[in-house]
Amino acid sequence: MDNVNLETLDTINTLAELKDIYDEPAENIITKQKDYLVKPAYDFIGQSSFLIMATANRDGIDCSPKGDAPGFVQILDDKTLLIPDRPGNNRIDGMKNLIINPKIGLIFFIPGSDTTFRVNGSAKISINRLLLERFLVRGKTPRSVIVVTVEEAFHHCPKAFVRAKLWKAAVENGDHELPTIGSFAAFRDSGDREYVKRYNADYKKRMELY
Repeated sequence: MDNVNLETLDTINTLAELKDIYDEPAENIITKQKDYLVKPAYDFIGQSSFLIMATANRDGIDCSPKGDAPGFVQILDDKTLLIPDRPGNNRIDGMKNLIINPKIGLIFFIPGSDTTFRVNGSAKISINRLLLERFLVRGKTPRSVIVVTVEEAFHHCPKAFVRAKLWKAAVENGDHELPTIGSFAAFRDSGDREYVKRYNADYKKRMELY
């Protein structure tokens, strides 16, 4: 942003201005959106092991990752998804948002696939015993279950993944040292490179419990 005055940027402020720089979407982009889950969505979600969950409150937006074994999100019916919320760092930012604003956005991923599946809708947080027991793993139930009512559902084109070479990046950049959770912890705690190594090693052991 060298030599750019952020106060005088040519910003877009109206829908009319936005339409001037973007074409109308193709008809199939519109018709693929449904208010229920189509058959391929069942298959995709059934193989998905990771999603991003977006929620919002009056002050801001949160995007949280959620992952587990493939199929960890259950489909109750064409309009309803069940997402287990297992123990984490207890920030529960998204959960707190849902109490204030039930609107939710989900993007489902399958590692190695450039296709994603998106769901927008409304959600409730349930601690119903029967729902919790549907997600019993190693004798433990989740803390709660997020019950999502589907309002918009559609697959998303893979262009972003193709441009980013997302699933190839780790191989192509194999010699490049990536930031780790230990890197962030060391910055927070004023630690050195040995601190990073110890933190990563300890964290790896903790992750073996999940």
